[in-house]
Parts: sequence; C-alpha cells; structure tokens
Amino acid sequence: MKTEHTPNDSPLILPHDQFNEELINNVHPPHWKNPTASGPYNLVIIGAGTAGLVTAAIGAALGAKVALIERHLMGGDCLNVGCVPSKGIIRAAKAWTAVKEAAQFGVQVPQNLERDFGAAMARMRKLRARISHVDSAHRYTKLGVDVFIGNGRFTGAKTIEVNGATLQFSKAVICTGARAAAPPIPGLEKVGYLNNESIFSLTELPPRLGIIGAGPIGCEMAQSFARFGSEVFLFERADHILPREDSDAAAIVQTQMKHDGVQFVFDSKVKAVEARNNTKVIQYESNGTNQEIVVDEILVGVGRAPNVEGLGLEEVGVDFDHQTGVKVNARLQSSNPRIYAAGDICFPFKFTHTADSMAQIVIQNALFPHPLGLGYASTENLIIPWATYTQPEIAHVGMYEYDAKAKGVLIDTFTFPLSEVDRAILDGEDEGFARVHVKKGTDQIVGATIVATHAGDMISEYTLAMKGSLGLNTIAGTIHPYPTQAEVIKKTANAWRKTTLGEGKKQFLHKLFSWTR
Repeated sequence: MKTEHTPNDSPLILPHDQFNEELINNVHPPHWKNPTASGPYNLVIIGAGTAGLVTAAIGAALGAKVALIERHLMGGDCLNVGCVPSKGIIRAAKAWTAVKEAAQFGVQVPQNLERDFGAAMARMRKLRARISHVDSAHRYTKLGVDVFIGNGRFTGAKTIEVNGATLQFSKAVICTGARAAAPPIPGLEKVGYLNNESIFSLTELPPRLGIIGAGPIGCEMAQSFARFGSEVFLFERADHILPREDSDAAAIVQTQMKHDGVQFVFDSKVKAVEARNNTKVIQYESNGTNQEIVVDEILVGVGRAPNVEGLGLEEVGVDFDHQTGVKVNARLQSSNPRIYAAGDICFPFKFTHTADSMAQIVIQNALFPHPLGLGYASTENLIIPWATYTQPEIAHVGMYEYDAKAKGVLIDTFTFPLSEVDRAILDGEDEGFARVHVKKGTDQIVGATIVATHAGDMISEYTLAMKGSLGLNTIAGTIHPYPTQAEVIKKTANAWRKTTLGEGKKQFLHKLFSWTR
C-alpha cells in the first residue's frame, strides 16, 4: 500500500478515491482528537493490528480500563495490506479464470470478452473499506477503549508517552507487528519494487511481473496476476514452490500455476536489478550461468522485519532482536514482567488467527495473574493451522512427517486422493488429497495436510479434533453430508479404521460368519 502524509499527518492511501477515503476515515481519522489520559490504565497497548485490537476489545469488555495506541492504520497488515486485500484480488482472479474455462460447463464465452483490472482492484478497495469499520477508531471508542493516534514510546517503569500525553499503566502490551523487508539485492532500492504494502495500490496491470520468492505471498500473487494476464516470472532458490510444505502437495499447486501461465525460475539467485529503457532487468544466476529477465514491475515476496524501533524498549528493560522481535516466554511476558507482547512482533507463526489467540493469552496472564503460576495460559498449548490461498489451496496443522522424524515421534500416515471423492470429481476439482499423521498404533492425530479448492475451510475439522483430543475413530464414526469435498476427511479416517482389522480378527470373523450361515 503506497501512503503519503498530508499536512495534518493523516496518511493518504493511493489511489486517492472514495473507497480509500472511507478506509482512512475509519482506521486513521484525519481530525481525530486523542482523549485526555486520566489515572492509571489496567492495560496500555501499543499497536492496533489484530493482536492489539483483540486485546483491547476483550480487556474493555471485562471491565478493565484500556488505552490503545496506533501510529499508522488501525487493523494492521491484515486489513490494510494483507489478508483482506489479497483475498479480494484472489477472488477476482478466480472469477476471470472461471469465465475463461466456462466452455467445459457448456458456456460459450466470446473471445473478445472485456476484462478490467482496474475494476477488479476497485472492488477490492470497496470491500476493504466496508470491512474496515470493524477495526475503526470510532467503534473501539464505543467499546470503551481510549484510542490514541500517534507514536507510543515507553518513558518510564509505568509510563508511555504519545503525542505529548503521558499514559500510566499497570500492564502494557506490545503489538506493533512486522513489516515487509527486502533482501539486499544491488540496485533493487534504486530501481524500485512492490511488496505486500504497495501492490494493492496498483490500478493498471503490469504486462510483465517478476516475483522474488515462492512462499505463500509470492505464489498467491503470481497465480493471481498470471490469471489476470500478466506475464509472470517467479524466482525461487529452491527447486520447487512452497518449500515448507510436503513436496507432493506443493507439486499439485505448482502444476496448476504453470497451467495458469506462471513461469518458474528455480535454483536461482537474484544478483542485481537495473533500470533499462523504462523497464526493470532482473539479473540472476541459475545452474552456474548468469542470465537476465526484463519485466515492468518487481514484487518482493520474502522477508519480514519486526517493528521494534522507536518504542523505547531499552528504557524499560525489554529484550528484543532486530530479526526476531521482542523476546517473550510461553506466557508472552517480556523480560520486563509488567510488559507483554503478542502477534507478529514476537512469534514465528505470523498469522492473523494466531495473533487473535495470543491476545487471549495476554488477557488471561496480564489481567488475571494466578499465584504460583497455576492457571496461566501458554503458547505451548496452541494448535495452529494455516493455509496458502492458491488454487488449489494448501492447508496444514500440526506436524509434518519431517517434524515427527526430528522429534522421534513414530507415526502412521494415511492419504486419500480427491480423485476418489465424488463431489470433487463433479466440481472438476479433483487434484489434491487429505493426509493425516497419527501416533503409531493409535488414532491420535498429530498433523494433517489438505490440498483442495477449499482446504482452508476443511482443515478446521482436523484442528478441532486435535484440540479436543478426538481421534480418527471419532471422525470415522461421524456422519458427513454427501456429496461434499469434506468427505475426503472421513475417508482418511476410514483408511485408518481398515488397518485396525488385523489378520487375527479377519480369521475370527470368517469363522464366525461360517458358523452362522
């Protein structure tokens, strides 16, 4: 998201249209007057991304006196430059592809059909603005939170200063998140590039787009822009996309992305970037040879840096690292026992839903301390699913096979393909599978992966089972509606159930049925 600052220090989000104006009015009101700080607060929170917003809302609902400080845009990355705008773009690209492939369903589409990238981006901005009221300064004020717009900085053992006002606190929470950080590629800064904070400001489709990094952000945007019609080159040091995921899961997505027009540059290292005749030239090394590709825009999809600067953390004894952020224990307590942290600023799993859960841990530990440490909430108990929203999606929870091996956990693995699920076949979405890992000889789920069009929606059944200590036997005994793609989850459980019928049981049953004939 490209932003500029107006004279009253209210950011101007580009493009300057009615939708972004509505967004700004919600998440950084131009003429906002900070409240008068009165008396000590139970909680003062710096940063109004997901972690900060949830902490503030729950704290105020419980009756605590809460102050929330945000220097830029309430809603943080998720609303403004992350989950919300990216999924708006992904949905538009999916619609374009559905029209392109409609012939297989009997719909004849004219070859000269008009497509409007600017309209697709305007739709995204419109819906982002609509959603933004949930994170707005006005709404949080109505919830009973004192909202301060400005730079918050620790100035004493129990004080934070914001725009000249001093806020006293009993406990404080750092929720300042992380920002995009580009790798040190010569020429990149000079030539200019896009990241997740600026790509959503585009109003014209780049004819040629180079993307550095084949992680979730890189893959989601590569596929979407290829579907819009850009010539996309995706650079990755590894030999396949999404290196963290199971290789066969990533391969299914990679095949679809190739079908959509993405061109992969694997085993590559970008060496430099230069401007040439109104274009941008990516110079890279691959297989021992130096090569180059000419593009119109570059998107950097790797690198994050925690927002630890300017907070006065040194003044209050909060340990931090410029790469990993604020250092916390499992209770999310920093080296200063009065100060906690939550979200991307302190945790390796940088997801909105994780930040939400961490906020609830902070509330329990900061507002309801228990003697002798009994009853404290801990990040060690979190079961965290995640999804990459390509087509098809990849969703995962718990351990991968390599995690189990590294931890010495013996497992049994059951995989069932979507090509044997009726609804997936009928939908024309039968490329994918569900895979579940259980502790060897048991039905206890320790991890699962789903590759499917709606994998992000489907993974929650495995997550719930893990959280509730429910095994595959429970899933196998649960009625699933037919026909749905989620049937694949029950079919993995049925595959496990078949293994419980050992040879001895089979022989006994054979004799039993012989006697009763």
